[in-house]
Amino acid sequence: MSMMAVVSEAESRPATPTHGHRALPFGDTTGEKLVHGDLPVETSTTRHKDPEKDSTWAPSEPDLTHRAERGKAERRLLVKLDFAILPFAVLLYLSAYLDRGNLANARLQGLESQVLNGSDTNYSIALSCFFITYITFSIPGTLLAKKMNPSISISAGALIWSIAATCQAAAFNPAGLYVCRLFVGIGEAMFGQAMALHLSFWYTKKDLAKRVGLFISAGSLAGAFGGLIAYGVTSITGSPMPQYKILFLIEGLPSFVLAIAVALFMPSRPEKSRLLNEEERTLVLTRLNRDISTEDQGIDWNGVIRCLVDPKTYVVSIAYSCMNLTLGSVGGFLPTIIKGLGKSNADAQLFTVPPYVVALVVMLLLTTFSDWRQARGIPVACIFIIGVIGWTVLLTIPAANITSTQFSARYIACCLIVTAGYTNIPLIIAWQAGNCPSESQRATSLGMLNSIGQCLSVLAAFLFPTHEGPQYIKGCTVNIAFQALGFFLAIFMTIWYRWENRHRDKIEGGCPPVGAHIDVVTKYDLAPGFRYTP
Repeated sequence: MSMMAVVSEAESRPATPTHGHRALPFGDTTGEKLVHGDLPVETSTTRHKDPEKDSTWAPSEPDLTHRAERGKAERRLLVKLDFAILPFAVLLYLSAYLDRGNLANARLQGLESQVLNGSDTNYSIALSCFFITYITFSIPGTLLAKKMNPSISISAGALIWSIAATCQAAAFNPAGLYVCRLFVGIGEAMFGQAMALHLSFWYTKKDLAKRVGLFISAGSLAGAFGGLIAYGVTSITGSPMPQYKILFLIEGLPSFVLAIAVALFMPSRPEKSRLLNEEERTLVLTRLNRDISTEDQGIDWNGVIRCLVDPKTYVVSIAYSCMNLTLGSVGGFLPTIIKGLGKSNADAQLFTVPPYVVALVVMLLLTTFSDWRQARGIPVACIFIIGVIGWTVLLTIPAANITSTQFSARYIACCLIVTAGYTNIPLIIAWQAGNCPSESQRATSLGMLNSIGQCLSVLAAFLFPTHEGPQYIKGCTVNIAFQALGFFLAIFMTIWYRWENRHRDKIEGGCPPVGAHIDVVTKYDLAPGFRYTP
């Protein structure tokens, strides 16, 4: 049968319902209005607007050639974007985590005894000072990247934290160190979720988790490099400067240079970046508009309000906070936990490296899988289970006078908790970003991941006092409870997103065709045609 005969026959018979829904699919003719809640949808006036969704349509050879060329152009574009943007993202995150987490390494090099008066409580306060400003300024810092060029706002944040982190070397009492930590938190609040927002300006939902995973992986690298750098600094003897001051200078000064490079060279937004020629700019914006919205620079306050009144934002942020309790525990106390296994200060620094390498590998594999399957909730839940297992092993296996088998089990558990602390970061960020199609709604929701999601990090700073070591029953028990809560929240949100997608399919007569216009600029995630990533 010829192609024209197939098409003619298809046009002569009525549309057939699919998946038990009504006969009028999203994008069909007749001009009938479909209703999604209180929002009417004008259907297209051309039957089977998208040939890729029409089972009776067969692509011609020129069309197949066009698709192949378009695919090649998109792959070339992604490679160009990756080389232009991701190195800055990775280096910034590496720098941020080195400057954020070096307090744990400095503690074993004399910081606590010489600056914090040998007090566990003063050390915990120093840790929590970072999170106080990080939580407070996360939403404003992320919205600032929406209001102005992200490269400028992010570089300003990097400049603030690099100066503050370097000045830690000059602190001689607890108050001085507290002030430095407060400013490190302000600077990183202007970077953390702002960089994820910046990536969402360039990449679609299908590309995002792997890219976020690549730059978040620098956090794992920072843990590994931080341990190696601290081990190297520990071997420095005869210096008039204390080892912890050398550590602060080595890890703080390069961040200052990086901040200037970001302002000068990191691409800002695709609409006006000099990185792209006009053909590439059109392709970037076409891909983004096919997936989520692109908006003018500036803040849509209705989008901000939509985020603030959306319960989903709070549920996912609480799950993120459950993850951050383990991340804060690992970042502040992993060297101390490993030292409790019978290692010297220097060896404890070195033994922190392999757990971060394991976390890096798991993160890159799982984020790639998540993008491929377009599934977030189930991978997130699996990582929470890994965290429960790791903390349970640390709780139940004795830490004092241990055998080699018990040491191996506890060390593997350390690998598991580091994996649980880092791997869920890109998955939850991509989950939140992908389900907030408006840029202003997305910026606010990503900021809320920190404002709400970092609250338990403050608690982590007080869970591992020295007198409770090396078993740290309270710290392990609290982490188990919140990892379990995170698991249930991830499963709950996965079920809800899938139910809501099926509900919208039923109301709207099926999924919208690829490329269909979805008015997320004014109706946000409530727009007819929008579907959540479960």
